[in-house]
Amino acid sequence: MRLIDTLRFARDAATGYPVRTALSVLAMAIGVAAVVLLTALGDGARRYVVGQFSSLGTNLVIVLPGRSGTGGFNPANAITSTPRDLTIDDAASLRRLPGVRRVAPLAVGTSEIAFGGKLREAMVAGSTAEFIPIRNFELAQGKALPDDDWNRGASVVIIGAKIREEVFGAQPALGQLVRVGDRRLRVIGVLAPTGQGLGMNTDELLIVPVALAQAMFNSNTLFRVMLEANSREQIPAVKDAALTQLKQRHRGEEDITVITQDAILATFDKLLGALTMAVAGIAAISLAVAGILVMNVMLVAVTQRTGEIGLLKALGAPARTIRLAFLTEAAMLSAVGALVGYLLGQIGAFVLRLVFPLFPAYPPDWAVIAGLGTAIGTGLLFGFLPARRAALLDPVQALMKH
Repeated sequence: MRLIDTLRFARDAATGYPVRTALSVLAMAIGVAAVVLLTALGDGARRYVVGQFSSLGTNLVIVLPGRSGTGGFNPANAITSTPRDLTIDDAASLRRLPGVRRVAPLAVGTSEIAFGGKLREAMVAGSTAEFIPIRNFELAQGKALPDDDWNRGASVVIIGAKIREEVFGAQPALGQLVRVGDRRLRVIGVLAPTGQGLGMNTDELLIVPVALAQAMFNSNTLFRVMLEANSREQIPAVKDAALTQLKQRHRGEEDITVITQDAILATFDKLLGALTMAVAGIAAISLAVAGILVMNVMLVAVTQRTGEIGLLKALGAPARTIRLAFLTEAAMLSAVGALVGYLLGQIGAFVLRLVFPLFPAYPPDWAVIAGLGTAIGTGLLFGFLPARRAALLDPVQALMKH
């Protein structure tokens, strides 16, 4: 048999039983679609988190109050306790360290903003003039916080885009006096819209001087101190210098934790990468199930085509040719199923991106290649037994059964 004859034999066998063929193709397609879609979800989550952390700023070193119990980044660091406050003076001392470009102390809390009879709750971030450039925020109107003594909090506020829209409407916001908590503050700036990011919607944020925020919330400690290194290469040196400096200021006690943006990114990248691999493995199980179905279908095909196999062998077709013909049919079913599954998976990922525009649900190339390769490989693997059975049939007995 020529190659074209083998392909025609496999095609006729598949099209001769359309329902059986469709079910085999569907089983394989579901398996591949599951791999493509689930890895798109997993890898999309990884890209989203990495992107969100990258949007925090570049070359960041973050100082947290409280000592971490582990050497690396621990998500539990989000809530820490400390025997000594992390103060504004501590943050100011970090400005003099070599390799440090910017320093922004941060105190956070919630309060109410009131203007013209309108009242709404908002998150308040107390910081300095360097907070906006460190966080890569942009001002749509007005100016940044005054760059004066950090311990003196001027009565000014910068508001988020949504706050401006809801509280002021069509009125101009700049220069207006608003009440935040029990303080009267003047609006000196409006942030450009940025949206939700890592649990903080910056469009609903109020930024005030750090000393004013501490007075409003009756707290002496800072939530974080954010440092920006001059370059990526200087991040480790800045981290070590900050740790040494604050340890000296706290009488030799290491009661703070210093983490880097790279460490956070590496941790989440590793965790979510492992998650993607896990869901790909789970989805791949359905490919094994589909392979078993292909095997069952091919075994039925051998039984149904016993006479045809006997005739081919009686005409001199060697066992290798019979085996190749049935393996070609198994490969054809698997390949068509894999391609249909790939298209279904890509359509599913496209729908996800339409519904959640911020979520980059793109299947990684390795998952697509592995899914298609596994589908075809599984089909061939499970198709070998029926092909071997067909090749071993005795031509006389096969013709007698027919």
